[in-house]
Amino acid sequence: MTEAEEATGAAHRVTCHLDVLLAARGMTLVQLAERVGVTVVNLSVLKNDRAKAVRFSTLTALCDALDCQPGDLFTVTPRPPG
Repeated sequence: MTEAEEATGAAHRVTCHLDVLLAARGMTLVQLAERVGVTVVNLSVLKNDRAKAVRFSTLTALCDALDCQPGDLFTVTPRPPG
């Protein structure tokens, strides 16, 4: 995000696919929270694309619990032309 985007409050372009991964594994957010050691509220913030940052330790724990890679969990939407 550029300084201009930050100053205007423009949203980031990172999308979290936690809901898709949970559904594919038949796991609930509560179960994941217990396995990862993160609160359900914090996982919900992440799942709903409202997180501003993710610690590497949390990312590692999520990937271990979901048996995935960071690229399975997150994608970045291309910048709009202009």
